Amino acid sequence: MRRLTASLATATVLPLALAGCTEKASSDADAITVTATDSSCEVSATEGTTGHSTFSVTNQGTKVTEFYVLATGERALGEVENIGPGLTRQLIVNIPDPGDYELMCRPGMVGDGIREAFTVTGEPRSATDEDGRLAEAADGYRRYIRSQVDALVTTTGTFVAAIKAGDVDAAKAQFPITRTYYERIEPEAESFGDLDPRLDLREADLEPGQEWTGFHRLEKDLWVTGLQPDSAAMADRLTADVQELADLVNADDYSIDPTRIAGDAQGLLDEISTSKITGEEDIFSHTDLYDFQANVDGSQSAIAALRPILDEQDPDLGQLIDSRFADLDLALGQYRDGEGFVSYDTVTDEQRQELSRLLDALSAEVSKVQGVIAEASGQ
Repeated sequence: MRRLTASLATATVLPLALAGCTEKASSDADAITVTATDSSCEVSATEGTTGHSTFSVTNQGTKVTEFYVLATGERALGEVENIGPGLTRQLIVNIPDPGDYELMCRPGMVGDGIREAFTVTGEPRSATDEDGRLAEAADGYRRYIRSQVDALVTTTGTFVAAIKAGDVDAAKAQFPITRTYYERIEPEAESFGDLDPRLDLREADLEPGQEWTGFHRLEKDLWVTGLQPDSAAMADRLTADVQELADLVNADDYSIDPTRIAGDAQGLLDEISTSKITGEEDIFSHTDLYDFQANVDGSQSAIAALRPILDEQDPDLGQLIDSRFADLDLALGQYRDGEGFVSYDTVTDEQRQELSRLLDALSAEVSKVQGVIAEASGQ
C-alpha cells in the first residue's frame, strides 16, 4: 500500500492524474460528484441503482486523496488512488446487487477515511453478455489472479525459509522475485480490507501505535538492521497473510466484474506512479524496478483479458495501448541485469523522468478502457 507526502505525489503524478479525466464523457452527465477535502467527503447522491455507477471525484483539499466504493466486509468494489490537490478523477463501478454500501474518501491516503452511506436499490443485475465475452474475460482474469497468488505462496515459502535459516543473502535474492507475484495483482489484494497494509505497508506510512508487518518490515531487517529477534515471527506472519490472500481468491464465490478488471489495469499503473518512480517503494533494497515491471505486466494481463471486447468496441484504442506498452517495456529493458534489474538508486533523475513520461502516455490510453467496457456491458 503506497503512501506519499502531498507535495511529492502531486509533482510526480500530475500528468497521470489528468489522464484519468480522459475517460468517455458519455457518463459524465449522470456521474455522482464527490468533493473531497482534508476533512470532508461530500457526495451529490447517497442513493443509486443497480448496474454501473460513475463517480467524478474532485480533490479540493491540500493532501493527496483516494476514493473507494466499499461493500460488506470492507471489500472494495472499485477505487481510484493518488488524486492530487485540484485534480478530478473518474471511477466507474458495477454494483449488481441492491443493498447498503459505503463511499470513502481517504485524505493523505492513510487511516480509516471519511465515509458516507450509499444505498443501492433495484433488481439484481448482471452485465449483458449475449456472446459470453464478458464472462470469458472475467474467468480468464480470475485464472490469472489465482495463478499469480499460487506462485506467491510458493515463493513466499522459499523467502521465509531463508529468513528462518538466517541466510540473509538467499533471502535478499528471493525478496524481489517473491514480490513480483504480489505486485502483478496488488489491486485485488487491496480490495480485501486491511490485507494489503498487513502485507505491504511502508515504514513511512505507519500510524501511531500501528504494528508493522509484511514485506517491507522484513526488507529493512535484511538490508538495514540485520535480522531481529522477531524476524522469524514476522516471516511466519507474512506466510499466514499470503495464505489468507490465496484462500480469498481461490474461494468459490470469488468473482471479478469486467469493469473492475479495467480498473485494476489502471490501478497497477497508478501504483508505479505513486511510489516506484520516486524510489520510495523499496527504499532499503532499491529493487523498485522489479515491482515496476511486475505492475506493467499485471496491467498488460488485465488488458489482455478484456481484449476481445476492446477490439470489437474500439480496436484503435487496443492497438494504441499495445504500442504504449511496447514503448515502456523497451525502456525498462535498458535496466535489465541478467534475469533481474539494476539497483534503482543507480537510475538518474533524467532517466526516471523518461520512464514517467512513457508511463503517463500509457496511462492516458488505459484510463479510457473502463468506459469502453461499461458501455459494452449494456448497463
